[in-house]
Amino acid sequence: MIRVDVRLPLFFTEQTVREMCEERLGRKIEPSVCLRLHRLAMDTSNKNNIQYKAAILLSLDQKSEAFLVSRRRATPYTEAPFTVPTAKLPSRPIVVGLGPCGLFAALILAKSGACPIVLERGGDVDSRVRAVEAFNRGGALDPENNIQFGEGGAGSFSDGKLKSGAMTAEKREILRTLVEAGAPERILYDAEAHVGTDLLRGIVKNIREQIVALGGTVHFGAKVDDIMIKNGTVCGVRYIKDGKTHELACDNLLLATGHSARDTFRMLSAHGIAMEARGFGIGVRVEHPREHINRMVYGENAPRELGAASYHLVTHLANGRSVYSFCMCPGGRVVAATSENGAVVTNGMSLHARNADNSNAALLVSVTPSDFGNSPLLGLEFQQKYERLAFEISKDFRAPAVRMEDFLCGRESRALGDVAPSYARGVVLEGLTRCLPTFAV
Repeated sequence: MIRVDVRLPLFFTEQTVREMCEERLGRKIEPSVCLRLHRLAMDTSNKNNIQYKAAILLSLDQKSEAFLVSRRRATPYTEAPFTVPTAKLPSRPIVVGLGPCGLFAALILAKSGACPIVLERGGDVDSRVRAVEAFNRGGALDPENNIQFGEGGAGSFSDGKLKSGAMTAEKREILRTLVEAGAPERILYDAEAHVGTDLLRGIVKNIREQIVALGGTVHFGAKVDDIMIKNGTVCGVRYIKDGKTHELACDNLLLATGHSARDTFRMLSAHGIAMEARGFGIGVRVEHPREHINRMVYGENAPRELGAASYHLVTHLANGRSVYSFCMCPGGRVVAATSENGAVVTNGMSLHARNADNSNAALLVSVTPSDFGNSPLLGLEFQQKYERLAFEISKDFRAPAVRMEDFLCGRESRALGDVAPSYARGVVLEGLTRCLPTFAV
């Protein structure tokens, strides 16, 4: 098999792909030869001629492929298979958390015949949607069933952007699994692939049902509050479900608890389990009109078929810090992502169509362990400090906000401008700089 790199027009067809490959290779390709899109990335450097950079896979006879590679018209390509060995475990493994990591870990274990037991503190995806929608309408926060906790984890409410980088057998298997569960086939090759929060809700449910069909067991509303250890070895977990305490014995335990299960990190620390302090980012969600970003990226009068435009920004400062955009959501909305009462946290998401009026991105400043004392638990306290300061400004779950031009001039905003915030709980036009570290401002 060989890979052929070509440029394709925006509205290409299968015939266009074949013709471009023939031009690149300098030879005709027999109709029986199958051409497969391997990578597709939009190039907007010339707004008068927006194109795709594409990589195409095809197979010819060995002699022809060797000749084309020697002439640098193609690159040899091999696709490593992904295999799941048969499990040889003494007992059923336990997976804690059913976010992206736990979901795929449990699926692989189930495919291996290990019949995993999954403990998820939140609810199934349908109950999560109801809880999140009720909260967005002004209802109370459920600390165990929200945008962070529950089936699919934070990933079920954050767009499903799939920036895979260099493709590996494992990444390819993940993408194929998503497609089999209902994702568009385009994610297999699109460099800017995304699924959309609306589609993800069905996809994670389908994967969970596959885990169960293969012998796995999933318990929702099951909050692990302790690990049982004997002679320095994990021998089980304790969890709370429906107000009752349960214990499960196990020889193998996989913690896939994600970013927000701070109580789990503290429990691990109490057991003396080694943890490492890691850096992270702190900042704001910046929201702009979708059409404004489209014009900046695509130029004037761009075809609507291009969809909502994305961007990525980064700068590295002389003092060692970085300022960067993250989780850019074209045609999306800003969402309330706290899992704790008395705290304000924002995140972003898009539906599959990416057709909301605004686009948004996180704009973050790097935080290093030296900012909070090199202890993982101190890093959690650092985060909570500013989340709680944000809550104190509004006394509810409204988010502190400021217009960008006012922020750059160092003043509070007196009124909103042309951008109507999409944050469902509402915003308060004061105090943004009081709930961020001085170095971040």
